[in-house]
Amino acid sequence: MDSLGYNCFVDREKMDAAIQDLGPKELSCTELQELKQLARQGYWARSYALRAKVYQRLIRDIPCRTVTPDASVYSDIVGKIVGKHSSSSLPLPEFVDNTQVPSYCLNARGEGAVRKILLCIANQFPDISFCPALPAVVALLLHYSLDEAECFEKACRILACNEPGRKLVDQSFLAFESSCMTFGDLVNKYCQAAHKLMVAVSEDVLQVYADWQRWLFGELPLSHLARVFDVFLVEGYKVLYRVALALLRFFHKARAGQPPEPDSVRQDIRAFVRDIAKTVSPEKLLEKAFAIRLFSRKEIQLLQMANEKALKQKGITVKQKSVSLAKRQFVHLAVHADNFHSEIVSVKEMRDIWSWVPERFALCQPLLLFSSLQHGYSLTRFYFQCEGHEPTLLLIKTTQKEVCGAYLSTDWRERNKFGGKLGFFGTGECFVFRLQPEVQRYEWVVIKHPELTKAPLMPPETTPTPAVSTEPADRLSPFLSARHFNLPSKTESLFMAGGSDCLIIGGGGGQALFIDGDLNRGRTGHCDTFNNQALCSENFLVAAVEAWGFQDPDIQAHGQ
Repeated sequence: MDSLGYNCFVDREKMDAAIQDLGPKELSCTELQELKQLARQGYWARSYALRAKVYQRLIRDIPCRTVTPDASVYSDIVGKIVGKHSSSSLPLPEFVDNTQVPSYCLNARGEGAVRKILLCIANQFPDISFCPALPAVVALLLHYSLDEAECFEKACRILACNEPGRKLVDQSFLAFESSCMTFGDLVNKYCQAAHKLMVAVSEDVLQVYADWQRWLFGELPLSHLARVFDVFLVEGYKVLYRVALALLRFFHKARAGQPPEPDSVRQDIRAFVRDIAKTVSPEKLLEKAFAIRLFSRKEIQLLQMANEKALKQKGITVKQKSVSLAKRQFVHLAVHADNFHSEIVSVKEMRDIWSWVPERFALCQPLLLFSSLQHGYSLTRFYFQCEGHEPTLLLIKTTQKEVCGAYLSTDWRERNKFGGKLGFFGTGECFVFRLQPEVQRYEWVVIKHPELTKAPLMPPETTPTPAVSTEPADRLSPFLSARHFNLPSKTESLFMAGGSDCLIIGGGGGQALFIDGDLNRGRTGHCDTFNNQALCSENFLVAAVEAWGFQDPDIQAHGQ
């Protein structure tokens, strides 16, 4: 390396413009909390040489499986794998999914070295089936390595991380696809204005969110990605979600008043991220990212596991273009104009509601479980029709033509656990909403006000454990279960309750929705759980009630 730490793979002229070398030369701290603070502050970001030292140290400390390929393995195998081929003409492994090697101020020798390293990784990790982020990771690491062998070893340690509950890079299509769904869920909760825009202008919003890793590992300029990677090596995968959410927020702000065209939204976001240096500095990007108060790492892991489970149940575990595209179409066409009919909402209104539900259920189609006009105005019949379905969607139309409702995460037969008494159940995925006279959604108060809860009750360094008591042995502890949070009182977690004489959604200081046993009268007001306003007239008469379930389109197709 030269005096600034550049190696033979770097285009010196491009690097001088991208990253200046003006910072400190040594790092002495060892405590994780101090490292987090220094990473976020960019302590080693201004020194090319110090960043190389820090990366070496952080990656060396990653817990890995016993047999992890090192630099000597690369030296042994690279000649046999590359042969006499020119490095610039080497094919890329199939698992990168046609992702190109980003230049990142590398010269031709550097870009060729990335190809060689990727092929050697494919040789040593035959279990990797889908990893489009890897070319960018290797290209970045090559900057801060003495030679190809050292870069190979660093990449291998990242891939071989075996610390429980810690994931650094998606290595299968199942993991990648569930990460995309998880990102979509986070956008739905933390970037609602941007999500609303994406739903309005894109034919399939999940296809837009499927690009989130590409924004980071492909489109983001080197100076920005390096700062993200600084923090990522210290804090882990959650940082990637934060930064991608921040990018989407910046894009939405930049496009305010000039929404993208439906057929160009994905390209527009990519172009915005490529050119982000013109408007947003790396520090400003990280500042925005860490201003987003996300769920705990363990809570996000539970959501990821739930999404993986849903994909497995639908048979989506490997990338098969014909199957994958068919599944994607169901997301957009979940609410079919031809076969959807409701006495309460239009097709467009149902599609708007569908855009709010968790991604793993947005893959499903609406199934009418109960209609007061078909089944009568009976709460007992309502329960009978809904039991065995999870989640469900409750829709209410008043005699004043107001429309409101709730997304309910948990099977209504859970009410039977309370021995005939009225008891609350459900999870923080529940939300309430109104559609007429104006659209408004109210989510669990903890999502927008995480200060209500202190540290999560789940131990910080253990993997999520299956729920106990009456839940099936193969069932995960539910995402956003109130017991995971150290809440000051129960009033912030009263999601849903049902008795013989009433149905209640939301509690604490009032009720978001109350309906009597005859499905005749109801009332609505502020409650602590959702921190909502009245969803319609405070006291109302019911014109119609519907409950909808979520049906796998494959099941429906087989039944026809």
